[in-house]
Amino acid sequence: MFTRPSRRFALSLAIVLMAAGARPAGAANTFDEVKRAFRPSDTQVLDRDGELLQRVRTDAAVRRGQWVALADVSPALRTAMLLSEDKRFYEHSGVDWRAVSAAAWGNLWNTRTRGASTITMQLAGLLDEDLRRGAGGRSLTQKVGQTIDAQRLERNWRKEQILEAYLNTVPFRGEIVGIDALSRTLFGKAPSGLDAREAALAAALVRAPNAKPAQVAQRACEVLRTMEPNRASASASKADCEAMDMFASAAVQRRAFDPSEGIAPHLGRRVAKEAPAGQHNSVRTTLRAPLQRFALGTLQQQLRELRGRHVEDGALVVLDNASGEVLAWVGSSGPLSQAAEVDGVLAQRQPGSTLKPLLYAQAIAERRLTAASLLDDSSAQLNTASGLYIPQNYDRQFKGHVSVRTALASSLNVPAVRTLVMVTPEAFARQLRAAGLPLREGGDYYGYSLALGSAEVSLLALTNAYRTLANGGRYSETRDVVVAGGKSPAQALDARAAFIVGDILSDSNARARTFGLDSVLGTRFWTAVKTGTSKDMRDNWAIGWSQRYTVGVWVGNASGAPMWDVSGTSGAAPVWAEVMRFLHRREPSRAPVPPAGLVQAKVAFGSGGADAGPLEATRSEWFLQGTEQALFAIEPAAGSAIARITTPADGTIVALDPDIPPNRQRLRFETDAPGSGLQWRIDGKTIARGASAQWLPWPGRHAVQLVDARGQLQDEIRLEVRGAGVRAGAARPQ
Repeated sequence: MFTRPSRRFALSLAIVLMAAGARPAGAANTFDEVKRAFRPSDTQVLDRDGELLQRVRTDAAVRRGQWVALADVSPALRTAMLLSEDKRFYEHSGVDWRAVSAAAWGNLWNTRTRGASTITMQLAGLLDEDLRRGAGGRSLTQKVGQTIDAQRLERNWRKEQILEAYLNTVPFRGEIVGIDALSRTLFGKAPSGLDAREAALAAALVRAPNAKPAQVAQRACEVLRTMEPNRASASASKADCEAMDMFASAAVQRRAFDPSEGIAPHLGRRVAKEAPAGQHNSVRTTLRAPLQRFALGTLQQQLRELRGRHVEDGALVVLDNASGEVLAWVGSSGPLSQAAEVDGVLAQRQPGSTLKPLLYAQAIAERRLTAASLLDDSSAQLNTASGLYIPQNYDRQFKGHVSVRTALASSLNVPAVRTLVMVTPEAFARQLRAAGLPLREGGDYYGYSLALGSAEVSLLALTNAYRTLANGGRYSETRDVVVAGGKSPAQALDARAAFIVGDILSDSNARARTFGLDSVLGTRFWTAVKTGTSKDMRDNWAIGWSQRYTVGVWVGNASGAPMWDVSGTSGAAPVWAEVMRFLHRREPSRAPVPPAGLVQAKVAFGSGGADAGPLEATRSEWFLQGTEQALFAIEPAAGSAIARITTPADGTIVALDPDIPPNRQRLRFETDAPGSGLQWRIDGKTIARGASAQWLPWPGRHAVQLVDARGQLQDEIRLEVRGAGVRAGAARPQ
């Protein structure tokens, strides 16, 4: 027979159950649907074979790890959770009526009891937004809803599925949700490795997630006693609780789960942000994890060796020639850098001499030059809108007349500028854009300095432009995420010219004048490579390709500060060579097959002077069909020909710099005729004799005349000098 309080409880319970019947059926999510809808706060960036490259935080609101299968949760943790939250989990059908009755009776008599909410009921509250616990607890309606949904879950899900879903969605401390995030944040390990003490602490945090460490430790100690009822003595149990207090205090403050970690942070952040639909949990990239690790280690080792030369940053990218897939992406030197967040693969920087191969390819394709054509490597003064442009070689020396092969392989600046004069800056800018280098300005903006890399490009775009050369002039975009399809390649460069340029850049003999025969650029297998250094040694590059791969390396400082005495072969090139050797340690690289329309012919070179030998040794050379010839020589001027002033151009405006000593600003005059008997006159007064002359500019407008031995005027130009002259009181130069 019921007592009065028990009859009151039964009546209340009946009212609750009647109200429950009026609750509409909620969304009947299956276990698989809940699992698929689970979104970790981190995105896992994987390599092409599924190996983890980088873990990237993408949800700042909560901290969730990956979904963990129940079989991968330690037995200690499962035991602790059941003892703490739901002892009769495997006995009830969603609602523990014994616990409900005890809780109701205790509430009726104001007696403190354990809550009656089962794991299944808690899960129901986690899965339904309408049932979420508010700041003041759940309302009666919400509790009824929990009861109904818990019973539905029990009818449709297995117990193991309920427990698995609960462990992955239950909130713990602060922003931490789910057992994976908790285990990695507080204990620095996977859920499968939690021991009894760690499991007890995890269970305690479910009941009091934001309590003080002492309260969490006390609750954890109670759970641990329940888990291990056969402890030897009360003193041992007390000692366990004291140890738990220290352990809990340290654990709840630990943050072992870093926001992002791995070996590809820059690419990881980018692909995680741009992840395709359905790839929120993980993104599979085209990278190779072993290659990525090797490339990162090699770059960091080289930068450690260069620290004494004021170098701290670098970047590297490896492309597959056929597919355009990115195989390695190292955005910075990491801990060696003061700006490790800057992605050097995408940063815009001046490429120096690395644009020359594309320039010569265009000149050869347009039949302006051949690989054997002679170019004059001597002082040049080019008239531009802003004054004279006077290019210099890296070593400040001139080599005289050299072939295109020698000029490109040895990276001579003046011949490259003379080639750009033929091609024109605007036409070259269009060619660069076709090869995937989107310049910010038009070619005329950069002028003739474009031949020496005055425009800014990214390492990725520049390396892909070299891949275009490797692919016979066919351009296509790069890919760093595994996706189907892609755009068809477009013919950006003449295939024959691309082959000739590759043949030149693989020729160790041709680069010997600048780099020597025993250069780091030489490999035991076929490769074509070019180095470059920007103005003031701010950027150093090495980019080249093999039969299958194209590798680009940049070394410098993210701040733009100049390096100290770092050349193409001492900065980026050693890294390029090591990565190439790694790629081809078991894979051969053979020279490409020449395309149709090319012919190979023997060529000889004329003398460099009366007492000098041939300009270059006789050799076999590649030509576009119809451009081949057997002899390349300097054409001497005919005795009756009129001599012309070749430098400077008529109408040149010379701007003097007051900060540079006058003796360092001498203007050079040159003619295209032999110097015997020729005289140079400034404003009617002879200043020098021969094929060239130097003059200390004086402000004003001047007439420059070239006169032969008989006093006959051969040529005349006019120029203007602007700016300050020599110091007041000094003699006027003659």
